Amino acid sequence: MDSIPWYVYLLGALAGLAAGVINTLAGNGSAITLPMLALLGLPAGMANGTNRVGVAAQSLTGYLTFRKKGVHTGGAELWWLITPAVAGSIAGAQLAVELNEKYLNLCLASLMVVLLYLVIKDPERWLAAETPHPKRLRSTKTVMLMFAVGLYGGFIQAGVGILILAALVLGAGYSLNQANSIKSLLVFAFTLPALFIFIINGQVNWFLGLLLTAGQAVGAWLAATFAVNMPTANQWIRVLLIAVIIVAIVHFGRNFAG
Repeated sequence: MDSIPWYVYLLGALAGLAAGVINTLAGNGSAITLPMLALLGLPAGMANGTNRVGVAAQSLTGYLTFRKKGVHTGGAELWWLITPAVAGSIAGAQLAVELNEKYLNLCLASLMVVLLYLVIKDPERWLAAETPHPKRLRSTKTVMLMFAVGLYGGFIQAGVGILILAALVLGAGYSLNQANSIKSLLVFAFTLPALFIFIINGQVNWFLGLLLTAGQAVGAWLAATFAVNMPTANQWIRVLLIAVIIVAIVHFGRNFAG
């Protein structure tokens, strides 16, 4: 790492900034940060662990910014979302070593195609500004959706933000701003135990992790502020979401083909 030019580290901070914006408004920002960490000389395992430092900071920053800006997502009923999601993430982590990665990428690419269809086909659902009734959050459907999201998040984090948005908007009935706020909280909940595991196994480079953290925290703050203050933010977020899903389809499809 000593031979890497100084400006590459600047690019690392900028990559963190871009990932913070993308993760807060849509998801899959790790598609930017993981290659950057590899460019900076980290092996795959260390890059995966180091990436979680910035994800944790960015998720917490995004959630607190949405909350400070007045995006109300509920109180105690959020545990009906958090609990099954965290339980699913633990189960997903246990399954991670058993499924053939090639076929996992095929499943992910297929899932992203379905999500792309839903986002394009039914824009009204994504642009609505409703707040779900607490009883809807406690429904079996919502609990199962959040468990499935957590299962995926524990299994493989890439693109999990897209699935969380789909579950919260299409399944639970949140607006995009509310869904993005809760998504940030859920990702934070997913990331803390995973980060702890990487830390105790020596799989975190703190210098690069904090470098990404600075960029991702700023990106999350900018994204959340934009989402709250811009009247047409939901429309722009939907466009960004479509673009991110297309990139994810190409990424997972290429991994399957390769």
